[in-house]
Amino acid sequence: MRDWIKHPVMLESRRILLVPLVEQEIDQIAASSLDERIWTHLPISGSEADIRTALHEALRARAQQTQYPFSIIDKQTGHTIGTTRLLKLDQANRTLEIGWTWYLPAYWGTGYNEECKLLLLNYCFDDLKTIRVAFIAGEKNLHSRKAIERLGAKFEGIFRNVAIRHDGKRSSACYSIIDDEWPETKVHLENLVHSKLTSSR
Repeated sequence: MRDWIKHPVMLESRRILLVPLVEQEIDQIAASSLDERIWTHLPISGSEADIRTALHEALRARAQQTQYPFSIIDKQTGHTIGTTRLLKLDQANRTLEIGWTWYLPAYWGTGYNEECKLLLLNYCFDDLKTIRVAFIAGEKNLHSRKAIERLGAKFEGIFRNVAIRHDGKRSSACYSIIDDEWPETKVHLENLVHSKLTSSR
């Protein structure tokens, strides 16, 4: 990964900064992210301790070159409004997954997710030259599944009983975008972002 993802990666759009997650931020992020709606379908319970543990694990995974976690910053306020990661990094096959994405509920439905994903996908396909980017959501997480579908990702199927969450078994819905689809999907996503920016003026 050291030759593939050249740390630090910083990505910027009109409203968003994506910056590498740092340890000094973890306590503040955990304390501000306790709304239970965020964690309904994510792998952890959403307690402050669990959030801190998950973020520390993300930093260890970056050191082991298996993940690359970002903080999502609202440029207008300077506040961290969520996190996202590049996961399952496979440089040899130029594939990866975008996941562990969450936002404070005040930012749901505002276009920030589309803007964030456009930044990440541009980086993946244009800079890393990926041939496939995957997205995984809990089978019952209709909110996230619809958000992934809005991006233009293609549904690939359900992986049954892939994990045990704190509240039971989880099956996952798998989606992807491949390099041949990216030019058309990029235009679609740019139009979505433009539409959200225009409506928010």
